[in-house]
Amino acid sequence: MNKKNSPNIGHNKKSLLNSPVEHIDIKSFDARKIIDGMSKMSFTSRDTARAAGIYNEMLSDKDCSIFLTLAGSTSAGGCMDLYTDLVKHNMVDAIVATGASIIDMDFFEALGFKHYQGSQFQDDAELRNNYIDRIYDTYIDEEELQACDKTICDIANSLKPKAYTSREFIKELGKYLKTNSKKRNSLIETAYDNNVPIFCPAFTDSSAGFGLVMHQEQNPKSHITIDSIREFREITEIKLKSKQSGLLMVGGGVPKNFIQDTVVCAELLGKKVAMHKYAIQITVADTRDGACSSSTLKEASSWGKVDVTKEQMVFAEATSVLPLIASDAFHRKHWQARQKRNFQNLFN
Repeated sequence: MNKKNSPNIGHNKKSLLNSPVEHIDIKSFDARKIIDGMSKMSFTSRDTARAAGIYNEMLSDKDCSIFLTLAGSTSAGGCMDLYTDLVKHNMVDAIVATGASIIDMDFFEALGFKHYQGSQFQDDAELRNNYIDRIYDTYIDEEELQACDKTICDIANSLKPKAYTSREFIKELGKYLKTNSKKRNSLIETAYDNNVPIFCPAFTDSSAGFGLVMHQEQNPKSHITIDSIREFREITEIKLKSKQSGLLMVGGGVPKNFIQDTVVCAELLGKKVAMHKYAIQITVADTRDGACSSSTLKEASSWGKVDVTKEQMVFAEATSVLPLIASDAFHRKHWQARQKRNFQNLFN
């Protein structure tokens, strides 16, 4: 690499971690005019406007429960407050996410740590020497991330040894943050306050996994574990309690497939259930390789998971279009008339 074009060569850790990521506030601007204008354009602009329209239909449909799925690093990239606002203003009813989105990013910042603006051109060997982890152009202090791991371990040590779903464990994290958070209004704490369940079907692929391994190492004969099968049953139960359902999917991965599979699971249990009526996916994945994360919503329809009447793929990097979709929906205010679902209470 040309050192002349490589930023921060020879800099120390403090100089590299000097510009925190600031999370966008969808309430501070009104995207309705932008979305209206984009609806008259073409390509990704029109796809984005149609997705915004479908999301508003979900919010207007009194029978529709809305599931938000999160994969990738949009929380670290500046969308953390956006997701919190969706929960706070009754714009989503349940969340399915990667463990990284919930623990390495949201819980991490709730503990008082930050993500930092960096550069994708930085010398990664130098970052490693400074104990800095890189997500494209965003930096994380590895020492702080390990402190997050240890906090997970400490919380697990305080709980009754038994099998927990990720939803149950994250609820315990919400309870912990009520008295111990350094940053208020994290997604975990806000979901706890609003009875919105959070599921992480691949929970151990995150700081939670490291922390729980430490917990089991310290408590070899009496420890907690994560029951991913029971949480599949739980989220299927939410689908069964919903007359209609809509999906707002950011990225793909396990969360995308997990929520779509609730339809198939319900059918295998002998329950009559409708396909997800509304669906939006924001992704940059290539559709040609046969991978589930890149499968289109029309493809999901062939599996009996998603209705194709109200679906929209938006092929864009999510931090560039999601704030517009969310701000548009916030300012159109269909959420004000929605009945609160309180799905967390199903499992009390």
